[in-house]
Amino acid sequence: MNVLITGSSGQIGTNLALRLLDQGHTVFGVDKRINSWTSRIPTLLQDLSAPYRDFTGGIGSVPYPPVEIVIHLAANAKVHELVQLPHRAMENITLTFNVLEYCRHNRLPLIFSSSREVYGDIHRYITEEQQADFAYTESPYSASKIAGEALVYAYARCYGLRYLVFRFSNVYGRYDNDIERMERVIPLFIRSMARGEPVTVFGSEKTLDFTYVDDCVRGIVAGAERLLAGKVENQAINLAYGQGNTLVRMAEHIAAALGVPPQITVEPTKRVGEVTHYVADISKAQELLDYAPQVPLDEGIRRAVAWSQSWRGDGKA
Repeated sequence: MNVLITGSSGQIGTNLALRLLDQGHTVFGVDKRINSWTSRIPTLLQDLSAPYRDFTGGIGSVPYPPVEIVIHLAANAKVHELVQLPHRAMENITLTFNVLEYCRHNRLPLIFSSSREVYGDIHRYITEEQQADFAYTESPYSASKIAGEALVYAYARCYGLRYLVFRFSNVYGRYDNDIERMERVIPLFIRSMARGEPVTVFGSEKTLDFTYVDDCVRGIVAGAERLLAGKVENQAINLAYGQGNTLVRMAEHIAAALGVPPQITVEPTKRVGEVTHYVADISKAQELLDYAPQVPLDEGIRRAVAWSQSWRGDGKA
C-alpha cells in the first residue's frame, strides 16, 4: 500500500506509520509539527486547517506523492481543551473538509478517525454504531467529530467517496508521553505516580473503554486492506477493547505496575464536556474486520509503564 497519514506525528499516527513501514508499505505523513519520537516517517510539515483551494496533486500548492488511500487522524483531540478553546473544534472541521476535497479530486478512499464521544452521555449504554444520537453531543470536540462524519457521509453520497469511519476509544500505549503538548490521562498518571505524587480522578464511577494502541493499529490496517480490496466500505465501526474499566481501577493498575502505593483523590463531579460511561459494542469490527483485541487493561498498562520508563531511561524524554 501507498498510504497518506494525516496527523502522522501523533500517538496513533506514529504507531500506525511505523507498523506499515515495518510491513513494507510506503508511508507519507502530513502534520503541523515534527515527530518527537522518530525520524523514520517521511513527513510534510503543513497546517491542514488553513484555507486551501488547490487539491489536484496535494493540499494547497505543495505536491504530494502518489498514494492509494488516506488515513485521516489529524485533529485537535483534547476534550476539555476544546471546551476552553472552541475555535479549535472548527479547525477540526476545516481540516477534514480539506482532506475530503483532496480525496475527491484525486479519487482516493478515506479512513476517518472519529471518536466514542459521538455517542454522548445520555444514551450511555447504547453504543451500537447505528444508535449514535447526535442531538446529545457533549462538547465542541464531539461536535467536530460529528460534523466530520457528516461531511464524510455527504461526500460518499454526492461524489462516490469510499470510506471507513473508525470510532476510537481512549487509545493508549507507546508514543503518548508528550503531555506538555496534549495532556492524556494515562501518561499523566504514570508520570505523577512515578514521582510519588497523588493523582485526581473526576468521578469515582467514571467508566471508559481503554484501547491499547497495538489493537487499534491492527484494526486500522485491517480496515485499510479491506477498503482497498473492495471487501468492506462505507461503514462506521467502533474500534476499542470492548470492556469498561473505571478510572480508579486504571490508576490502581498504574500504581501496581510502578510498584508504588496508589495515591488517588476522587472528585465527585465530572468536568464539563466529558463522557462518564462508555463501553464499545465491537461486534461489527469483529464481523467485518476479523478484529480481535488482544491486550486487556492490566497488561496494556504494564506495557505502557515499561515503555515510559525505558524511554526516560534512554534520555529521550
